[in-house]
Amino acid sequence: MKAFQYDNATDGLQLKELPVPEPGVDEVLIRVRAVGMCHSDCHMLTGAHDNWLSKLPITLGHEVAGEIIKKGSEDLPYHIGERVAIYLISQPIETLDWALNIGLGFDGGYAEFAVVPTSRIKPIPDEVSFAQAAVAMDALATSYHAVVVRAGVKQGMVVGIIGLGGLGMSGLAFSVLQGAEVYGFDIDTSKFSEAKTFGATECFMSVEEAKGVTFDVIVDFVGVGATVDAACSEIRPGGTVVLVGLDSTKVPISTEKLIFKGFTLLGSLGASKEACDLVVELLQQGSISPKLIEVPFHDIPATLNILATQARNDGRYWADPSKLS
Repeated sequence: MKAFQYDNATDGLQLKELPVPEPGVDEVLIRVRAVGMCHSDCHMLTGAHDNWLSKLPITLGHEVAGEIIKKGSEDLPYHIGERVAIYLISQPIETLDWALNIGLGFDGGYAEFAVVPTSRIKPIPDEVSFAQAAVAMDALATSYHAVVVRAGVKQGMVVGIIGLGGLGMSGLAFSVLQGAEVYGFDIDTSKFSEAKTFGATECFMSVEEAKGVTFDVIVDFVGVGATVDAACSEIRPGGTVVLVGLDSTKVPISTEKLIFKGFTLLGSLGASKEACDLVVELLQQGSISPKLIEVPFHDIPATLNILATQARNDGRYWADPSKLS
């Protein structure tokens, strides 16, 4: 089978010809039907965060959905041909184990086939596509966790979403679903129209431009010095700022603002199994409809480069490796 593997930052993502893996007793073999491309893979390819990886070399790709084609044991309660997504679980943070997550601890979905433990299998409802289910396991669930769980967004709140890329746009949509008054912020004004279709009250290029708006919550999906400082400056006294983006590894925080405004500053990583389930339910109900952009399997490295350079980020990119056969 063909697979894109990572071993070191110098070589980057390499296309390899590998044998189709065999499932163990508590595992299944899936034919990968959808794999999402995530900005965190861009970080790993630079070597900045490859300490997240439990083994090298490794096939990347942690937003994965497919169909079961082989079981490691006939006693497993799944059937051949069953449509499944693979949970990516980061919460509760106290129990996070990178080794148990696909594309981080074991070979992932940038391949035609993948072996996964049954403890990470999520059956996909008929109303949900492979692509939707794949991105739900990380991108959508991560946004949901940041907005609903960490920020505690609820009806009547005024919420600012910094960064209207794949995660931020989903975070905006979840905030609207929670009944909040939501404002979007991005330097790319072409994203404003889509944000408003998801229910944004208004969009601006910076938080400072939202004159007269008092924010209860600001969620930063970018994570650079300027955006973090803007969030801390414009949040109301006693409000909540949540950091999700990792575009900078370190940012300065004004202790004076933190102390004298008394706001809560939180980080948010990934999501729980329960959040993944809730997001799939919302997809099934048609309550959310993320913009998904399919690219050919062989274009995965080029697409990750686009994400890394931010030359274009107008939805969630995904590929279907099964189209190679």
